[in-house]
Amino acid sequence: MASFSFRAGNAGKLLRIPLYLLGRVGTLLVPRGQGWVIGCGAGIGDGALALWRAASEAGLQPLWLTGSEREQRDAAAFGIRAIPKNGLRGWWATARAGVVVVTHGFGDVNRYATSGAYLVQLWHGIPLKRIGLDSPATVQSAFLPGFVPLQKLLGLLYRAQSRRIRVLPAASDRSRGRLESAFGLGVQQVLVTGEPRVDVLSTGDAARRRADAVARRDAAVGAIADGARVVLYAPTWRDGAPDPAVPSEAEWERILEVLERTDSVLLVRSHPLGEGEYRPPVPSERVRAIGSALVPDITPVLPAIDVLVTDYSSMAYDVGLLAMPVIYLAPDPVAYATSRGFYGDYAEVAGPDPAADWTAAAAQLQATLEDGAEFERRSGLSRDLSAHMHAHRDGGNTARVLAAILARTGAATGRAVPVPAATTRVSPTPAPKGTA
Repeated sequence: MASFSFRAGNAGKLLRIPLYLLGRVGTLLVPRGQGWVIGCGAGIGDGALALWRAASEAGLQPLWLTGSEREQRDAAAFGIRAIPKNGLRGWWATARAGVVVVTHGFGDVNRYATSGAYLVQLWHGIPLKRIGLDSPATVQSAFLPGFVPLQKLLGLLYRAQSRRIRVLPAASDRSRGRLESAFGLGVQQVLVTGEPRVDVLSTGDAARRRADAVARRDAAVGAIADGARVVLYAPTWRDGAPDPAVPSEAEWERILEVLERTDSVLLVRSHPLGEGEYRPPVPSERVRAIGSALVPDITPVLPAIDVLVTDYSSMAYDVGLLAMPVIYLAPDPVAYATSRGFYGDYAEVAGPDPAADWTAAAAQLQATLEDGAEFERRSGLSRDLSAHMHAHRDGGNTARVLAAILARTGAATGRAVPVPAATTRVSPTPAPKGTA
């Protein structure tokens, strides 16, 4: 079953209103310092990890707030000072921090102690589907569903919370407009610095990036033979609903036929908050899962991928930094546009020929892998799309974001967030297999 939906999440927020009020009173009484806390809804990775590294190199001592034992272990493996975000210690650390950094929502840290902090929202992708205030899904609730006054109240609460954000990096002016609208912010908060999470796709030389990515990929899914092509399937989140693109038995036969014919491996990355089973009727080494439990942050693995298959994922914008061909598999673009909505026309991204099912997608994939001209055509389309959405591709996004924060909050002091004595530091060790 799906692990999250806006309906369930908003119902939970309504029930927790007394805790928010109590936390607000607490933050009025507890003085904030100059330290940082960082959290990430996807685990130890994404733009949060990039900014943690940059802040650490600048002499700061950011504290990571984790949401699971897995994240705590991964933080230890990276040498990151970390404590659980929930409970009194997490609340105290968040309440004392001068700067709070998140990538998904305020629940990335202790959600009851963010009031009064300098909030940095890194976000986790260039919006293609509508998000935040622009999406009707944001104000849906399992409690009194369809009750318009409640939806208006949720919208007001979301807007009030979002307006506390002080810095939100944007990849480009086009992306900035979408983020301003989605979060109810202005040009003073949404800055075209580039996104820290994609620096890994632009830093260093291409050969080194691919070698590092291959090592991460193979550590997670097992070794893939040299010369084999690697295809990543990454469907977007559907707010807890089943994925309509799960292949039928006949479609699995066609997919496996194409993979065998082109000597390819399909890596399936269902959305961590979504639902959908991608298992062929007969297990095959040609199809492997690469979910968030194996690789929390997929971005550093992208240089080890040859072709992306997706529907409405913002990953389509990112792989253009690598000129990676994209196959668009969209079984329900009209229904999705009605229920969720897109920024602009979906055809502007997917072109005139998105596949409606896996049979059509498999045919396009085969043509892309077997025909060099088709591979180059789709590579060019991907590169052009990315050029419209990424203003910076120099690997300096994180440095620009850090500079903006420090310029607005004052010079780095190197002070750490005070942490209860139960927390211990860990010495840097190599990242564990399967982490990003």
